[in-house]
Amino acid sequence: MLFSNIPAFQNSIRKLTMFEITVYSHFSGAHRLRYLRGRCEGLHGHNWKIEVSVLSNRLNKEGIVLDFGILKQKVEEILKSLDHTYLNDLPFFAGREPSSENIAKYIFDKLKTELNRYSVRLKRVTAWESDTTSATYFGK
Repeated sequence: MLFSNIPAFQNSIRKLTMFEITVYSHFSGAHRLRYLRGRCEGLHGHNWKIEVSVLSNRLNKEGIVLDFGILKQKVEEILKSLDHTYLNDLPFFAGREPSSENIAKYIFDKLKTELNRYSVRLKRVTAWESDTTSATYFGK
């Protein structure tokens, strides 16, 4: 029989149900991409826009994935360490370029730890360095 185990089938359908919430924030910082030839090799800055999305296959007792305010607060706490800094001087970027890709990874790694106590999964962090260019890190 195809659906001989109906509860297991229904449970697998529930696992496919997914909710996603997204918050945006921003920070300003300077960097230089040491190994990229061209204009970005010199000192310059950006007003990065940061986009963070989390997932859950269920809503909590309040009927939400996670309070937007909590997620935004966690993101902004991490961005304080980047805001108005020379990113190349930060320990995380000592052995890697302070590219938008690595900025997204930095935020993802820090935020994943901060969200451990909530029933959500961090899906992605996107670092927009301009209105038309961004880098996304999906993590593990």
